[in-house]
Amino acid sequence: MKSILRKRPSDRPGENDEQSELSDSLDYHFIEELKQTKISLLLHENHEFIKAMFQDCSDVVVREFEIEPNIPAMLLFVDGLTNTQLLNETMKSLMILGGGQTAIDRIAGTILPVSQTQISDNYGDLLVSVLGGDTALLVEGNAKAILLGIRGTDKRSVGEPETETVVRGPKEGFVESIRTNTSMIRRKLKTPRLKMKSMSVGKESNTALVVCYLDDLAMPSLVEEVVKRIEQIKIDAILESGMLEELIQDEWYSPFPQIQYTERPDVVASALLQGRVAILVDGTPFALVVPFVFIQVMQASEDYYERYQIGTLLRLLRYIFLFLSLTAPALYVAITTYHHELLPTTLMLSVAAAREAIPFPAVVEALIMEITFEALREAGIRLPKAVGSAVSILGALVVGQAAVQAGIVSAPIVIVVSITGIASFTIPRYNGAIAIRMLRFPFLIVASVFGFYGIIFCLMILFGHMANLRSFGVPYLSPLGPLSAGDLQDSLIRSPLWAMEKRPAFMAIQDTQRMDHKLPQQIKEDGGVDGSRIQHEHKASEEGKSNDSS
Repeated sequence: MKSILRKRPSDRPGENDEQSELSDSLDYHFIEELKQTKISLLLHENHEFIKAMFQDCSDVVVREFEIEPNIPAMLLFVDGLTNTQLLNETMKSLMILGGGQTAIDRIAGTILPVSQTQISDNYGDLLVSVLGGDTALLVEGNAKAILLGIRGTDKRSVGEPETETVVRGPKEGFVESIRTNTSMIRRKLKTPRLKMKSMSVGKESNTALVVCYLDDLAMPSLVEEVVKRIEQIKIDAILESGMLEELIQDEWYSPFPQIQYTERPDVVASALLQGRVAILVDGTPFALVVPFVFIQVMQASEDYYERYQIGTLLRLLRYIFLFLSLTAPALYVAITTYHHELLPTTLMLSVAAAREAIPFPAVVEALIMEITFEALREAGIRLPKAVGSAVSILGALVVGQAAVQAGIVSAPIVIVVSITGIASFTIPRYNGAIAIRMLRFPFLIVASVFGFYGIIFCLMILFGHMANLRSFGVPYLSPLGPLSAGDLQDSLIRSPLWAMEKRPAFMAIQDTQRMDHKLPQQIKEDGGVDGSRIQHEHKASEEGKSNDSS
């Protein structure tokens, strides 16, 4: 057993490159090797092996005791990850055990006051379980260990999501506990069709993952692809879902997000109902959803909780401001540098007068203000909440006004940059807004050289790149390219819920039917529109009076 602990790549001198690569592979499979190491019948051998494995680990506790005279036992747990109250009750029940019931199977089935128990015969499962917060019980004369599910880690209470706030809708968001997150999804979808496949990733972190999907909707090939990509990850640790996102996405060099992240359980439940797959990562409140297309960047969960007219208006407004956020500074530079005739004469004279004393060309002026605005926005995020928003807003006002008075920039560019910054905040998905903010600078530079022709050229390259993107096999511009006419009712606009009878057809799904009939038509057929079938209280009283008078 000790040979397993000593078999580390750094302890093997004189290896060539091929042997080094092989030893790295063995290091990644250290847990798998431990699974081949069986637990000993002798408790003192198990104690020595565990002591060597967790050497210099002050938080790992080994508690030795006797469950009855001359029958030694041992508990192994991590201090801070275990519920100490349940642990004490477990030890109490074991210490009063009598009648020679020292077999592991007997203890697990009849003695322990713990609802979740698991029996393991190897050190690999024992190691992963204990470091995850469980407690291991080993008894003399038994080549097995009982893994007790009595975890008691401190965790943040469920609260409102900070990155996806809504006026109307659920106010609960994911937390860092993966089991709390799975329970929140289970409360939304109370069906045995909801499957949750447990996995782990990271040589050192052994981060727990859960792949969620509805097996009657999600295509098996999609689930298999997600699981395959996760299994192929060879890394020391996964500390946040963003690290996993970067490793399993289709195109690593694209600025556009190809995987959706969210901290709202209702968003995940809605995605699962569309045949998508969600990935929950332990230690982070952000879940990943695949596949992901560009129109989802512009969709908010609140669109479906308000009336469809409001949802449609807000979506169209977002697309308008998306275009302004991407091209407004570039359009300003192109017009003031090359295309003066596009502005009315009065407005052109006003802009020229404002720029008369400015020593820099329009592109430098725009870059100064854009970089300053981005720096203020970043500072507002990093500063404490109590002063962050005040610093960002006051900083923008003070810096902008001071720059204009000093003659460094003109007043029109301050207005353009302010509108651009406000427009970027209307994009619901933060990672999508970041991509637009990044692309704004290439547009600005190309527009300063080629004018409108440069902007059109950049747009052509941008659309071509987006058309070439895929997210787990789904075209990124779906349902617009390739065109899926039936799915347009939930893309640029939001149709009424009763009109969206089918699930999105641009991605493969087992069952496309969402509703059986159109409810408003049924109400009309039942005569409920004119209210003739509805008996109101004042009508009933009038009929009663007329009957009494007769």
